[in-house]
Amino acid sequence: MQVHRDLSHLPAFRNAVITIGTFDGVHTGHRYILHQLQGTAAAVNGETVIVTFDPHPREVLFAGDKKLHLLTTLPEKIQLLDKEGIDHLVVVPFTKAFSELSARAYLEDFLIARFKPHTIIIGYDHRFGHNREGGLELLEAEQQQYGFQLIEIPQQVVHDLSVSSTKIRERLMEGNIALADELLGYPYFLEGTVIHGDKMGRQLGYPTANLQLPDARKLIPSEGIYAVKATLNNEPEIIKGVMSIGTRPTFNGTDLRLEVHLFNFDRDIYDAQLRVQFIAFIRHNLKFDNAAALIAQMDKDCVEAKKIL
Repeated sequence: MQVHRDLSHLPAFRNAVITIGTFDGVHTGHRYILHQLQGTAAAVNGETVIVTFDPHPREVLFAGDKKLHLLTTLPEKIQLLDKEGIDHLVVVPFTKAFSELSARAYLEDFLIARFKPHTIIIGYDHRFGHNREGGLELLEAEQQQYGFQLIEIPQQVVHDLSVSSTKIRERLMEGNIALADELLGYPYFLEGTVIHGDKMGRQLGYPTANLQLPDARKLIPSEGIYAVKATLNNEPEIIKGVMSIGTRPTFNGTDLRLEVHLFNFDRDIYDAQLRVQFIAFIRHNLKFDNAAALIAQMDKDCVEAKKIL
């Protein structure tokens, strides 16, 4: 997949079949659109083109809103779309000025001038341009003049898509990993750098890798204990383990920690890139009376995780 970030240097796409969206999570609903995109492109000997935005439009339009949590960072989204066999991903810098383009300027100066689309695949309620003034009706009115085909994604499908990203976020925030993974079509994951902690896990007999995420917007699932699978530095080996997300209440901690205990593993992995896939939720965090009680529970957690995995 070719990734384009400079709108002034886009290639001449061959019979471009395009769709537009944030594609956060690249979940099962999104893949319905991707398959339609690919089927249409194959029928017209064209190329698949996805247009997405960075930063997320909500970050620009609602700058003070800190509630936005991403299922996928931009590098993760690129990686997932690449696996789907898309030809081109165009990452449009979303700015205040871009958001203020009129609907007609968006259509003529952006969609038509930049992409010369053969086909546009768009949701029945897709809105564009300043104050969301443009939509399917404008595209329908102008498609003959500009010579593009228009495929409408029907209401029921769009409804399923529009709620599924939200559903996934909600399920992750409540620890319902099974349903979140089902909606995604793959295990939800966090990826970051292994950093030094205070070595408390080692003292308890459970050394952990402390994970630091590269993007503060990435959604962190509900606090608790999870059965996980991990990979290091994109290596093929899958390492099973258990992950704790929380503030370590037994020791009166206050800062959120992402700690992974990997089974049968004793390598020094500081500064390595660790990807952790969430397989199952085991339990909520508890405050124990002492370290011995915590260790006894950790023993049980590991037995449970190994059963699950």
